[in-house]
Order: sequence, then C-alpha cells, then structure tokens
Amino acid sequence: MSDEEILAMTSAERRELILRLTPAPHGIGPSARTVEQIRKWRLALMVVCVVTLIPWIVYLANTLPNHYVARNWVATWVGFDVLLLVMLTATAIAGWRRRQVLFPTAFASGVLLVCDAWFDVMTSHHGRDLIQALLSALVIELPLAFILVAGPLRLLRYVAIRHGLVDPDVRIWRVPIPMPELWPDRRIPPN
Repeated sequence: MSDEEILAMTSAERRELILRLTPAPHGIGPSARTVEQIRKWRLALMVVCVVTLIPWIVYLANTLPNHYVARNWVATWVGFDVLLLVMLTATAIAGWRRRQVLFPTAFASGVLLVCDAWFDVMTSHHGRDLIQALLSALVIELPLAFILVAGPLRLLRYVAIRHGLVDPDVRIWRVPIPMPELWPDRRIPPN
C-alpha cells in the first residue's frame, strides 16, 4: 500500500487498518471477561463511596468545631510537602525520560497542588497570612495544577488520535480506553 493510498483513506478506514495491522497481544493482558468483572466491581465500589460520603459530609458539617488545635501540625504539613516533592520529582523524571507513567504522576501532582492551595487558604489567619496563601494559590499552585492535569490529558488524547483510536475532533472525555480487543466487533465505540 502506498503513502498516497493511505492518505486517500478516510479516518475510519485508517483506524480499521491500524486495528487489523496491530492485533491484540495474546497472553499479556487479562481476558475481556476479567476486565469487565474488575470494571463492574470498581464502579460498584465508587458508587458505594459516593453514597457513603454524602451523609458523612453532612455529619461533619454539623458536628466539627469551628476551632481545633491540631496535633502533629509540623509533621502533617512537612509530610504533605514531602509527598508533593516526591510526586513532582517523579513527574519531572517521567517527562524527561518520556515515559507513560507521566500521566498518573502529573495528574496526582496537580491534585496535590489543588489540595495544598485549599488547605493553605482555609487554615490561614486573616490578614497578611491569608493574603499570602491566596496569592500563592492563584499565582503558583492553581496554574501549575492546571498545567499538570491538562497537559497529560491533552497528550493522552493526542496518543489516541495518533494511534487511530479516535477522530481528531473527539474531546478528551469521549476518548475510550485504548483496548479495542475488549470491544466485541473490534470497532471503536461511538463518540
């Protein structure tokens, strides 16, 4: 097949050709049945967590004191920042080495930065302390968190497009998990 013939193909025809040329490796991953069972159990677990968390939040909102003196304040914050340092370092190394582990480490680092900003602002005293926390959140932590979360998501979408799994106009929340062998008819799920 020539380059001209490939360029003349539609996106759907190219995806079909890619899937035919890259058959699923046998014996490496779990079976479709196992993946579906794991998926169902994890979805059920998430639903239970969501349903349980709602009354827990209501309970906390009604019972927690407005003022509380915490034990291990220094260890808590230093420990959190050490965890953030480890995740940012892992993200930097994964990005430098161009490894796929960048996706979860960058996402986790972004989430940790959002949590850090939230707790810094919420635990700050009024006045200079609060202004510093707000500035740090708005100028450093939240923009960096956005970059760490949005960048890998865009890269994931690009990888899916590049490997023919989706059309270029498909939004990130519509990109399927790239395991077409799990789809019975070996076709890309509808957008």
